[in-house]
Amino acid sequence: MIVAVIWTSGVIASLVALAWAWKFYRQMMAADEGNDQMRSIAQSVRDGAAAYLNQQNKVVTIVFLLVTILLVWLSFGLRVQSGFVPVAFLTGGLFSGLCGWFGMKTATQASSRTAAAAQRSLNEGLQVAFRSGAVMGLCVVGMGLLYICLWLGILYWLVPWIGGADQAFSLSTLSVTMLSFGMGASAQALFARVGGGIFTKAADVGADLVGKVEQSLKEDSPRNPATIADNVGDNVGDVAGMGADLYESYCGSILAAAALGVAAFTSSRTVPDGMSTEEAQVRALMLPIAIAAAGILLSIVGIYAVRTDGDTSQKSLLRALDRGINRSTLLIIAASLVLSWFLVPWAPGGVWLGVIPGVSISIIVGLAAGWLIGKWTEYSTSDEYRPTQRLAEQAETGPATIIIGGVADGMQSVWFPVVVICFAMFAAFGVANGFEFDDDRTFPLGLYGVGIAAVGMLSSLGITLATDAYGPIADNAGGNAEMSGLDPMVRDRTDALDSLGNTTAATGKGFAIGSAALTALALFAASVEAVREGMDRWGREVTSNATDDGFYKLSNKLVVEKVGTESTTYLVMPKPNTDPSADWLSVPGGAAMEAGQVIRQSAADVIDAPPTESGALVLAASAGNPMVSTADASLRDFLTFFDANIINPRVLMGIFLGAMSTFLFCALTMKSVGRAARQMMLEVRRQFTENPGILDGSATPDYQTPIQISTKAAQREMVVPSLLGLLLPIIVGLLLDVAGVLGLLAGCLTSGFCLAVFMANSGGSWDNAKKYIEAGHHGGKGQEPHKAAVVGDTVGDPFKDTSGPSLNILIKLMSMVSVVAAGLIVRYAL
Repeated sequence: MIVAVIWTSGVIASLVALAWAWKFYRQMMAADEGNDQMRSIAQSVRDGAAAYLNQQNKVVTIVFLLVTILLVWLSFGLRVQSGFVPVAFLTGGLFSGLCGWFGMKTATQASSRTAAAAQRSLNEGLQVAFRSGAVMGLCVVGMGLLYICLWLGILYWLVPWIGGADQAFSLSTLSVTMLSFGMGASAQALFARVGGGIFTKAADVGADLVGKVEQSLKEDSPRNPATIADNVGDNVGDVAGMGADLYESYCGSILAAAALGVAAFTSSRTVPDGMSTEEAQVRALMLPIAIAAAGILLSIVGIYAVRTDGDTSQKSLLRALDRGINRSTLLIIAASLVLSWFLVPWAPGGVWLGVIPGVSISIIVGLAAGWLIGKWTEYSTSDEYRPTQRLAEQAETGPATIIIGGVADGMQSVWFPVVVICFAMFAAFGVANGFEFDDDRTFPLGLYGVGIAAVGMLSSLGITLATDAYGPIADNAGGNAEMSGLDPMVRDRTDALDSLGNTTAATGKGFAIGSAALTALALFAASVEAVREGMDRWGREVTSNATDDGFYKLSNKLVVEKVGTESTTYLVMPKPNTDPSADWLSVPGGAAMEAGQVIRQSAADVIDAPPTESGALVLAASAGNPMVSTADASLRDFLTFFDANIINPRVLMGIFLGAMSTFLFCALTMKSVGRAARQMMLEVRRQFTENPGILDGSATPDYQTPIQISTKAAQREMVVPSLLGLLLPIIVGLLLDVAGVLGLLAGCLTSGFCLAVFMANSGGSWDNAKKYIEAGHHGGKGQEPHKAAVVGDTVGDPFKDTSGPSLNILIKLMSMVSVVAAGLIVRYAL
């Protein structure tokens, strides 16, 4: 009954989100698009963005088909994963890509309409831009929750209805299977972010360095050949890429929390008296979906609270956006408390003041962490505050000092988000299980609290993503106003909206990487559940081909018992100062036995001691090593089994490789931007040299060639960095086993989080320092400090719009690939 009610609520909420997105889209389309020139410019941007996405989709489709073939082989050839994974991989990528496409289509339609609205008032311009951004936000949460609900309905109801009750998934298998369905969204997001980021920053750097620095042209001057490519890039990178990015974050957090919820209530220690284990697991499984559904509806309420007067200061505009976000956040806190009170099993030790489930406090912790990281990012990057104003002062002594200052400011800004995330992990874990950090039985409940905190942080995504997606729309509106020769007052208003957009975009990136950290920790723990499922799947396959009851060898450290049609897989736990492979010498041909060979026909011949109270057995064939069934094994049992400690060379190698991967990834993407930007600069200089009439306005630049340069460069350069995230976890897993993968994920998460915050905040502060000077400070536009600030901004462009925001996808993609490949790694690790 609970599943049906929450599932129906989730479907209704997702459809409401999509209906409201359609409503806002229709309202935007009904707005005035401006004069003929404004429409022509907007159409050029639309055509360029559509052409780029079409080309990108061709490349991504080829990669997706190749990966799908590999997944089909893993599912039906090696049988190491569910047969649903290949289909879910394709559908996840499709939904993720659709979110980006819908957002880009809206943004390219909204830019000229925002400029036209800004002719009348600042508030009208804000309304058009913000509600157009809300289309993206509502599409992401609506399609994300709908995707999850559809697959849940298929696996929970449709499969047993078609195949019979014996084909029904256990809740553990169902949750882990669904967790692997996020891989397609992660892969699509990485391609979209990297490709779009390379496109937009190549155009932006070329336009700024040649047009603004060398030729002293205005921002978005129609005489700059790279202007249209720059505006196209804002849409394909900052809108389409960002939509795909946060779609996978949203789905990943819900799926990881659901898997951890099922794992949290397997122990009788966490299941309340009078409640069955299955009911407790169902309630924990459905809570993330219920919170997401409530968050969608309450985000719509907050969207209507965003409005402003004619004050163009960034502080006033930020207050307007904060009004909507704060209203949604407070309402979501209230709704989450109610939902968790009704749904979460009141685990002993996990209830506060006798009436408040600790998991509900974890939700508040997640929301508070997201809010704090956003506020810190705002302080670190907005030109209303001293850090960015001090950075602008350093432009007076040239490009070198502003670059040094921006790098230092970005590095310094890392400390606060790290402290917030650490505290959030500690608090979310502790309040969920009564701060029992040493109790194996309640440890999974604490991890469930961390997973729910990530869901809480992303529950307001419908409105927080709207504040992020609105930025590129305002930026394009300013370009449209400049190229159309509108009244300078209009450009002042769009610049105010654009400057705010830089801050909200930086805030959104901080929010995204913060949610990625919590989600990645949840995925980190959930990957162990995938390992458990991979072992059980291996055991079931071996015993399905066996005729006799008894124990069968899977590996030197893994055996499976067949009793009738049932099978139980056991971990042969390590003993101190012993060689596990040597223990098999006591069995005739033991060490040389292949997987699937029977150890003894009779279980009585194998067991030399009765079951202990915990259910552990002692296997004579392994010289007394304790055995623990995978069903009863705790997270710490698995960590002990794989020797996942810091002095294990495999773990340490994995940590180093994970840390290295983030720097290598950033190097590859930044070099890609640099190579593409060089081609763009040469093309812009060529046009100025061969056609001098461009500079005096007597000739029209060739806008299409720069678009083609960025498009080709993005398609050529995006594949290698993206393959790094797809292949490295599998390679490390096959070479270093599960312990190496756990180290890889730990190294990637910690180094990637710090690096992403540093790059996003450095880039945002450089951008707003430039805007601060353009507003009339330190000599204003065209002076030497302004030119120095432009150089700093171009250095920051790939920081904040290519490498930095792609890192959080890399972190989660590696986690998702580790989940999907768990069965392969368990069975075939060298």
